[in-house]
Amino acid sequence: MQVSRVFVTGGSGYVGRNLIRALVASGVEVVALARSEASAAAVAALGARPCRGDVLDRAALVLGMHGCDAVVHAAADTDHGRGSAAQDRINILGTTTVFEAARAAGVRRAIQISTEAVLADGRPLHQVDETHPIPARHAGNYSRTKALAEQAALAQHRDGLEVIVLRPRFVWGRDDSTALPQLVAAARAKKLVWIDGGRYLTSTTHVANLARAVELALASGRGGEIYFVTDGEPVPFRDFVEQLLATRGVAAPTRAVPRWLVRVAMAVGGALAWLTRGRVAPPISRQEYGTVAHEMTIVDAKIRRELGYAPVVSRQAGLAELRA
Repeated sequence: MQVSRVFVTGGSGYVGRNLIRALVASGVEVVALARSEASAAAVAALGARPCRGDVLDRAALVLGMHGCDAVVHAAADTDHGRGSAAQDRINILGTTTVFEAARAAGVRRAIQISTEAVLADGRPLHQVDETHPIPARHAGNYSRTKALAEQAALAQHRDGLEVIVLRPRFVWGRDDSTALPQLVAAARAKKLVWIDGGRYLTSTTHVANLARAVELALASGRGGEIYFVTDGEPVPFRDFVEQLLATRGVAAPTRAVPRWLVRVAMAVGGALAWLTRGRVAPPISRQEYGTVAHEMTIVDAKIRRELGYAPVVSRQAGLAELRA
């Protein structure tokens, strides 16, 4: 499919900023949703045309999407805590509104930026592919709402609108304003410890590789399909986090805690959080445990086979870029 104009939600966020850069560099006109003047200024500086509104403003969405060939929905509430009504509204109702607006505006293709976390139920994932079922019980509210968002997006795949879902794992790299700052803050505050030594495997996705996957999905993705996106072979979680911290000159922790102790602390902390209505926070939430405390590895053979995907940035190159 030939794409000349794309509407992007979440354009001022980490993934959105890098998507805009990649699309503009390839000659695509980008219209980006902006909730505030600051967001509008940020996306304009990247070369996109701002569209004021939010993911719940159907009228603004339809107006901004008019004349666009495709939509990339990258906006989401990524909080990994207890969850909130706001997270439900943004991730579930917001996604529904965005894809309904795409249909109303006559958009032909729409991409949902999802996550492997939709499969997280508190247990390890070992080399799973797109056939792995969505669990009945999720690790936390982020997983639950993103799974429902996927379903809402795919429900709009009909009557001229092709919907494609991309699932990256552990997005990282240049301009990171999410994972890396949180890891640095936790390490500096002596709150980062290794669960059972941290040597379990994880898949990762450099943000430039995710942007490449989006470009391929826009061009030749199959409507109604889900695609995992990774950097390639998994890496030990501890090794990768240590390398990320080193790019910021931050010493990695050496302290490790046994898994059984983390489970006890999580259960006690969760009960206290419920009793105090969130005033007391557990040391680790069930959502965090479900996504970072054990192996989470996925297989991206499908996108490689069907769309010709290959990483454009290796881990070594991405780490070197961060150090620079």
